[in-house]
Amino acid sequence: MYKICKNKKTSIDGKNFDLVVISTPAISADWIEEKYQYDSYVFLSKHASESGTLALTCHSTGNFSEAQFGGFPRQIAIPHPHLQKSYMKHLWTKRNNFSKFEITIEATHHGPTALNKPTLFIEIGTTQKEWNDKKLCENVAKIIVEEVCKEPEKHKVAICFGGTHYPKKFNKELIEGEFALGTVIPKHALDNLDGALFSHILDRNKEAKYALVDWRGLGKNKQKVINLIQTTNLEMIKFESRGKSL
Repeated sequence: MYKICKNKKTSIDGKNFDLVVISTPAISADWIEEKYQYDSYVFLSKHASESGTLALTCHSTGNFSEAQFGGFPRQIAIPHPHLQKSYMKHLWTKRNNFSKFEITIEATHHGPTALNKPTLFIEIGTTQKEWNDKKLCENVAKIIVEEVCKEPEKHKVAICFGGTHYPKKFNKELIEGEFALGTVIPKHALDNLDGALFSHILDRNKEAKYALVDWRGLGKNKQKVINLIQTTNLEMIKFESRGKSL
């Protein structure tokens, strides 16, 4: 049902999902669909950041401009919104087991981007110590297994615009609110958003009926984003400091 990937040819066939270890970096696994055909692909990976903040992260994949880290330029993967929401909510309920870690989504970034099924990255960060922490990895893995072995609850799906790479408003909505999230386009990527890329994002987010907008996190591209959303049937919801509004 799902493909959980890491490094090559080693594979374990399971009842609800298979586990495969691949030789190429997960961010460059645009080839994987040629060899393994599944309903969706969940990549287990390590997370690194310059700040060194310990974090358990989850995100969809895609490139809004050039492809510096896998995938193809200006190509967005199909998100996995319902599984992402169920995983993050489950992780949050077990947050006492991960008290040293931030539990957060990241904005959409890096590859793979070309797969024709939903794609999700689940990551453990942020240093070699955490990556090699067997107990930590087992605790995260147990949650993943529980979630991929059941049908996730369906929610309203939204494309997100604005905010930082670690979008706190959208993360809070994902864990506590009513929406599941599709592609998350951060403020720094909005310069690259034009009609063609916007149309492609819509095509890769067919479930999305809403646009969540970080009203103060759009910068100079606010009007452009509004104009693009107004060309669609997406219902726009503004996220402001006091909460969300229509």
